[in-house]
Amino acid sequence: MTNIKIITDSSVGLTDAEIKENNINIIPLSVMIDDTIYVEGESITNDEFETKMESLKTLPKTSQPPIGTFVETFDKIGEDGSQILSLHMTDQISGTVHTAEQAAQMSQSDVTVIDTRSTDRGMAFQVLAAAKLANAGSSMADIITKIAEIRENSKLYMAVMTLDNMVKGGRISRLTGVLSSVLNMKIILEMIDGELKIKNKGRGMKTVNKFVSELVEELKTTPNVKSVGISHAGNEKKALEVRDLLQTAVPTIDILVRQTAPIIATHGGPGAFAVMFYAEKA
Repeated sequence: MTNIKIITDSSVGLTDAEIKENNINIIPLSVMIDDTIYVEGESITNDEFETKMESLKTLPKTSQPPIGTFVETFDKIGEDGSQILSLHMTDQISGTVHTAEQAAQMSQSDVTVIDTRSTDRGMAFQVLAAAKLANAGSSMADIITKIAEIRENSKLYMAVMTLDNMVKGGRISRLTGVLSSVLNMKIILEMIDGELKIKNKGRGMKTVNKFVSELVEELKTTPNVKSVGISHAGNEKKALEVRDLLQTAVPTIDILVRQTAPIIATHGGPGAFAVMFYAEKA
């Protein structure tokens, strides 16, 4: 039986324990802060990035891994004859998945590349399932079928607390109807087919609180919820508050709260938080 190994990028919302226990290989992205390049998870942690970002006047620049890094990793991991399944964040946020696709054509290994159409913990749902199935000896076809099912039954919502980073990054023009000059504007985004689109917008925290209340009701009425995660950009207090509210809807699920990766924090901006969950088909 051919062994299958799992590769993903550092935007994935996995814990260190999950990575180690499931034999998941991580290819790191990079971020440039004041002309200094840091490698995610190696030369800068998520917490350290948040501390640095708070005092920056210019937006950090994020970059995908070089194609050579992918080719080298694919060749090394697959040199024993293993197949490789490489899962990456939506191409609406980063070109990482396309670099992986190009590298797969150049590699001597048998590599399948998947755009998860998600990121952070939403992507982690798929990566974890793939790794567990691979470790149990499932076929590539069965793994791809399962992660497609998870993808179709996952939700990702993000609450953006300040529009500063979106304005600096030139992304605000894509968000129809949002005026960056409006004081204290909050927006709620939903991931739809890999793209973050506006769900709600309004002034002040009442917009965010209303969104959380609606999310509690959505979880209560969604059957077979299997996993829920909350990621934040330097806003642990709010993330924990949201967790406690969501926990009333899914009391038997351990909701993971974690600091998000630099690439997501850069786009979401200080204080942003995201809620992700998936449910299995009945």
